[in-house]
Amino acid sequence: MLQTAEIDIKQIVLVDGAFGPREVEQLAAAVARDFSNYQSLRDSVNQLESKEDHTPASSVRLGVCQYLIGRYQKAIDWLRKGDGGAMQHFYLGKCYCALGQYQQAIESYKAAQQAGYDAGQCALARAEALRCSGDPMAALKVLDGLSGAIEQTAEYLAQRAATVAAIGGNPQEVVALYERAVEVDGNHPGALFGLAVENDRRGNDDEALELYRRAAEQIPTHVGTLLNLGILYEDREEFQKAAQCYQRILDAYPNHPRAALFFKDTEASHEQYYDEDAVKKRDRMSQLLNIPITDFELSQRSRNCLQKMGIVTLGDLCRCTEADLLASKNFGETSLNEIKEMLATKGLRLGQLAGERSADWYEPTAYSPDEQALLNKPVTDLSLSVRARKCMVRLGINTIGELIRKTGDELLECKNFGVTSLNEVRDKLAQLGLRLRGE
Repeated sequence: MLQTAEIDIKQIVLVDGAFGPREVEQLAAAVARDFSNYQSLRDSVNQLESKEDHTPASSVRLGVCQYLIGRYQKAIDWLRKGDGGAMQHFYLGKCYCALGQYQQAIESYKAAQQAGYDAGQCALARAEALRCSGDPMAALKVLDGLSGAIEQTAEYLAQRAATVAAIGGNPQEVVALYERAVEVDGNHPGALFGLAVENDRRGNDDEALELYRRAAEQIPTHVGTLLNLGILYEDREEFQKAAQCYQRILDAYPNHPRAALFFKDTEASHEQYYDEDAVKKRDRMSQLLNIPITDFELSQRSRNCLQKMGIVTLGDLCRCTEADLLASKNFGETSLNEIKEMLATKGLRLGQLAGERSADWYEPTAYSPDEQALLNKPVTDLSLSVRARKCMVRLGINTIGELIRKTGDELLECKNFGVTSLNEVRDKLAQLGLRLRGE
């Protein structure tokens, strides 16, 4: 283990001398041990950049350090002035990959290996670029071609976990691989982020928060780590911490659209007065209205009639009037009274939400069997962002059909759900030829 307490960050960055993978590891370990060292690293990088008459070697040193603090385009500009060595090519690949220029990244990794950089590390880096470019099977082939000690490294385990997840492999295997990676290296940013995402998906918010927090203390920090950590902080109403996450992204990417919007939303949320009792009351009512009718004991006649009318939840019933129900074939006074008594047990009544029903309200009988199958798919199939997904959970929305029964305004009332998330939901639905109620 590196003795990070003895590391002089300024000396590594500013003083001419050996600078290779070991020095990079020392800088990363120093920040992981005490994140206040990040400021020292950034100040040292700024000081090195301000010097005149850079040599090819100092340009590579500066480029690698710019990469470590997340300034990828600046890093590329400096690395291109380098000496053509292995270090230059490898970190050019890292920067290209971070910016989504995957083919250039792959070519740089090949050049790095030819120049003498560790072949195993170059292969793992190529696997990452292939996976991120949308070719996880090619990435898996690269990983399968590796053997020996490298298979026990945190980087290999993390890359394999991400690749298995990308090809839709066994979720338990994905989690097990990430957990092994974290056991090998508790500071590995990719493993921490991947394991955090898996916990996030399963609703383990406390565990996810801790893992995202640990991942955020590594360098360079994944943008997804900071976005997801910020959202979890917002859920806890720790708005200052959330704003700091978004600000870190904006420091590296001043024009990052999601970070800018989330930062603005967080600032507004921090200043806005919340009536917690009103919010809790609204959340309870939302959960109540999303209870499915099948949870209640009803006669077969009533059940059949409600099914034909496309009434699935208590909220659907509250949008109907007595006249709506009685207009349905085979639905009489006996069934009506049964429904009214059932609603009364929950403090609800027919017609309570009748004003919310619109002409294009979702009616399953109006859809073909294929369309109904689509609407019955889980909302998780939309692959929504963490923020939008948490809103679905908070509103009790489980299927795509339930989602399209919501209006945009109803979604916007959900805590921490803003216009960015609403547009995301609209785009995902539009890809399926669907839209929210009233649009």
